[in-house]
Amino acid sequence: MMNNRKKILIPVKESVRNYLNALTELDCDVTVSDILCDPVDFDGLLLPGGEDVHPERYNEEVDGSMKMDPELDELQLQTMDLFVKAGKPVFGICRGHQLINVYFGGTLYQDMENAKHHVYDHVNQKDNRHLNTAEEGSFIYDLYGGEFATNSSHHQAVKKIGEGLHACQYADDGTIEAMYHETLPICSVQWHPERMCFALKRDDTVDGSLVLRYFLEEMCKQ
Repeated sequence: MMNNRKKILIPVKESVRNYLNALTELDCDVTVSDILCDPVDFDGLLLPGGEDVHPERYNEEVDGSMKMDPELDELQLQTMDLFVKAGKPVFGICRGHQLINVYFGGTLYQDMENAKHHVYDHVNQKDNRHLNTAEEGSFIYDLYGGEFATNSSHHQAVKKIGEGLHACQYADDGTIEAMYHETLPICSVQWHPERMCFALKRDDTVDGSLVLRYFLEEMCKQ
């Protein structure tokens, strides 16, 4: 009997428990690796959340970036390069959303002026939340409609959009919250769908499993 479970790679150096839990619920096989892996062994690449991308990657000095890890930047950018060249799907979440933008020559706001609207809510010990609008006809619009709420936990954001990328979701303050590539099987979200589904599903946001399913069932089609 053939195994039709999607095989997804997450290139990281530490635990990604919430991602593993969500993807396991969606019946796929996940490999977490801190070394380069051959894209031929996988159906797709997931670039997860994490600390700030070093601004040297987009030719800037440090000006608000924190807790950077150049080795992780190198691992994830090299891995993405292999998947892009192999024509394999890539999905980015939070840091991954920003890393995709940097890969294609974009830049980041190193410390957003309105960061308090987006950062983790330490008082209530949970992700922040805000409203969004999606561009009609985009993958996000098809999944969630034109207006909806997501969680939020970041102080950086996409500034100059990378070559070939198209923004399709915006927070209520104009922050770019989702993108897709115009010709490649690549898309990303600034929010954390893995913390908006299954055991971590929230009553005040949309269901994050829908965009994860989109990655697995639509982008990773064979």
